[in-house]
Amino acid sequence: MPATSPTTRYRFSGHQTFAFRYGWLEKGVNAVAKDPDVFSAEDAIVTLGVGKNMVESIKHWCLLAQLVEPAEASRTSGGSGFQPTCIGRRLLLSSPWDAFLEDDASLWLVHWLMVTNPTITTTWQLAFGHFNRPDFSKLELVDFVKGCAEKHTLRIKETSLLRDVDCFFRTYLPMRNSARVEVAEETFDCPLQDLGLVQASPGGEFYRFAIGAKPSLPPEIFAYALEEYLSRAKTGRNTLSIQECLYGAESPGQVFRLDENSVVEYVETLEQLTGGSIALDETAGLKQIYRRRKLDPEPLLNRYYRRQNS
Repeated sequence: MPATSPTTRYRFSGHQTFAFRYGWLEKGVNAVAKDPDVFSAEDAIVTLGVGKNMVESIKHWCLLAQLVEPAEASRTSGGSGFQPTCIGRRLLLSSPWDAFLEDDASLWLVHWLMVTNPTITTTWQLAFGHFNRPDFSKLELVDFVKGCAEKHTLRIKETSLLRDVDCFFRTYLPMRNSARVEVAEETFDCPLQDLGLVQASPGGEFYRFAIGAKPSLPPEIFAYALEEYLSRAKTGRNTLSIQECLYGAESPGQVFRLDENSVVEYVETLEQLTGGSIALDETAGLKQIYRRRKLDPEPLLNRYYRRQNS
């Protein structure tokens, strides 16, 4: 069950039933950088080149992915302006790592940011961060999300949850069998489908998370996730068992749906990449991840994207 704080809110709407499409996040962050009030502007549909409902959807996804945030002036005045976050700027704007989200590493990063958003709890967060069943039906996921909401005294119509869960599936599963159009922005697909995290049975009645190695997930993105996960612990802990990293709520293993061998390989790689800041130790048969020094993942990400862009 997700931990909540006074600033955390459950949200099962806002996307207007649209999974985000190719180009939407980049479009939203760039527009906010030019005009903090773009989402509430009368000409937003012209600026963003989409319909009115899609303007709201782009805002929702940019906020959920932690790429934009309420502008400083809006926080104090109650206004509706937004600004790119630090990670939004680094990824898409200022000497951008990946201005068009063309690298799967960037999609893994967006997936992580969405699922671990500290202020908005959604079906996406509950499914990847707290739902431990590898195989499930649509109604089983709906019941789980509904139960989580009700434990926090929230009442939500099942029809609303069904629409929300449908949008969840459209985020990770292609909804048609036709070949992808050459120009990605002309499709209705969500780029996170490329990660292959959710699979459907031939009849489409059951689903499963694809658990195991993720060849397109680089160790640098795993390092970013691991550091965030360790930093969220109020005790400032520096050790983590492999099992916790695999199955802990909103842990890297859960969010990326990794298996034990994959986590161990990532940690062993990070020991070399970080000069021993992250290390693996096995004592009495218990495998532990040690953080000897607080890790700043940004230099690792800088190096990764510089290598990809060279």
